[in-house]
Amino acid sequence: MFLNGWLPAGATEPLAHFGEVDAALDLRGATHLVFHARGEEGGETVEFFLGGLGHHGTSREMYADSTAKVSLITTLSQEWQQYEIPLVGVDLSRIACGFGWVANDTSNQGRDSIRFALDEIYYRLAATTPATPFLLHSYAPYLPGEEGAEINNFAYLYDNAVALLTLCYAGEEERARQIADAMVYAVANDRTFNDGRLRNAYMSGDPRSFPGWQSSSGHDFARLPGFYDFKSNLWLEDVYAVSTSTGNLAWTILALCEMAEMLPERADYLEAAGKIGDLVLTLGDTQAKGGGFSGGFQGHDGDSQPALFKSTEHNIDLITAFARLGEQTGEGKYQQASAAARSFVLSMYDAERGCFYTGTEEDGVTISKEIIPLDCQTWALLVLGEGFKEADKVLGFIEEHLAYESGYSFSVGVDGIHEGVWFEGTAQVALCYLFHGQLEKYQEIMAFLNDPEHRLPDGGIYAADRNGLPTGFYIAGSGAPWTYDQRQHLGATAWLSLAQQGRNPLNLPPLFSDLVCVTVR
Repeated sequence: MFLNGWLPAGATEPLAHFGEVDAALDLRGATHLVFHARGEEGGETVEFFLGGLGHHGTSREMYADSTAKVSLITTLSQEWQQYEIPLVGVDLSRIACGFGWVANDTSNQGRDSIRFALDEIYYRLAATTPATPFLLHSYAPYLPGEEGAEINNFAYLYDNAVALLTLCYAGEEERARQIADAMVYAVANDRTFNDGRLRNAYMSGDPRSFPGWQSSSGHDFARLPGFYDFKSNLWLEDVYAVSTSTGNLAWTILALCEMAEMLPERADYLEAAGKIGDLVLTLGDTQAKGGGFSGGFQGHDGDSQPALFKSTEHNIDLITAFARLGEQTGEGKYQQASAAARSFVLSMYDAERGCFYTGTEEDGVTISKEIIPLDCQTWALLVLGEGFKEADKVLGFIEEHLAYESGYSFSVGVDGIHEGVWFEGTAQVALCYLFHGQLEKYQEIMAFLNDPEHRLPDGGIYAADRNGLPTGFYIAGSGAPWTYDQRQHLGATAWLSLAQQGRNPLNLPPLFSDLVCVTVR
C-alpha cells in the first residue's frame, strides 16, 4: 500500500498508520485513478486498488478511509499498458491509502513468484476541481537511476517566478495564481524560519505539507525537494535548494507584485511581498562603497550562514523589485532600497570595457572580474533602459565576447568564452535588441530560438544546446561545477515566452524610471 502516513512533531521519519490517526488526503474531484503496469513474463494476475484503510469487515477505525477498497483485477502483459479505476460516485473525502496492490498464489497458480513494474500513477481530476497551490518542476524528468534524475521534483523559485510573470502577461490568470498561492504559503510556512525567507527550490506540485505531517515545531510546512539515496537509505536534500539567494527573493517580489496588481482584492500577495522585502532590507550594506545587498543565506537549516558576497545580478533584480514594492505600498524605505541597489549595480560597470562585473567576493568589497556572465549585461540593459547612455557599448561587448554560433553563451572568463548556447540568455539578448530599437536583430535571434532544432513540440526549449555547458561558477555550499544540460527547462521556456510577447519583466514603474537616467563615465 502507498500510504500518506504521518509525521508528528519531533519525529525524525514518517510513520505508517492504518486509520487510527487523523492524516488523510481529500481527493474529491478525482474521476479516475490512472497507472501503467507490465509483467516480467506476462500472465501475472494482480489486484490494484485504492482506499479501504482502517476497514475491518463491519468495523472501522476512527479515521478510516471514507470508502471501502475500490479494485481492478487484471492480467498483465509484457508490454506497458495504461489502466484506469473509475471513481465517479466514490466518497474520496478521506483517503490515506492512495494506491495498493495484492497478488497471491490462488490467482497465479503454478508460479513460485511474480515480478511486475509500475509507473505513472496519478489521479485524474475533473475540470471543475478547484485549483490548488502549485509549483512547476524546473526540468523535464529523467528516468529513475539516470544522472540528473535527482532533481526531477525540484521547482526552483526563480524559474517559477519568471513563469508566473509570463503567464500573467499572457492572460493565464488562474495558472499564475496557483504559483503565487504556493509562494504565499511558502513564506508563511517555512519548516524552520519565520523571517520572510524563501528557499531556492521547493517540491514541485502542491508544496503544502501532507495532512498529519508537521515540522519539528508542530506546524504545517512547505515541502522541500530531495531524493532518496538507496545506498545510505537516507532522504537527502541539496544544500543550494534549501539555501536562500537574494536574487530569487527579488524575482518572487516581482511576481507577487504583479499578482497584487492583477488581483487587488488579494491583500496576501502584497503582504507576502512586503515580508520578503523587509528581510532583504536586513541584507543591505550602507557602509561599503556602492552600497547594495548581500547574497542571502547558505547552508542547511542547522548551519545556515549569511552569504556576504554582493551579486550584480541580485541587485539588478532588486532595483525593480523594490521599485514595484514601493510603488504599490507607498513606503519610502523601498524606494531608498531601489536606489541603493542601483548605486551598487552602476559601481560594477567598467566603462572602458563596456561590461558589468559579477559583483564582489565574500568580503563584500573586492570586485570579482574572473567570470563575466551574460545576464549581468542583459538584465542591466533591461532595467536601466533608455537613460543608460552606454547601451551600445554593452551590446558590443556581448557580441564580441559572448556570441556563440547564432546564439549566446552563459559567460566569458579570463581563458575565453564558455562554449555553447544558453537559450535563456539568448532570449534575454533578443529582448535587449527589441527595446533598443534594433528590430531586425531581434527577429534574427527569435528565428534562431524558434527553429525546430531547439524548440520542442510542446513549445518548450532546452536549457542549453549541449550537456555540461559550463558557466564558470560553482554551486554555493556543494562546490560542484554549475552547468546546464540539453534538457527542457522552465526558466528558458519562460524567457522565450517573454521574448515572443515582447515583455520586459524588469521594466521600472513610471514614477521610478527617472532614477536610472544616468550616464556612466
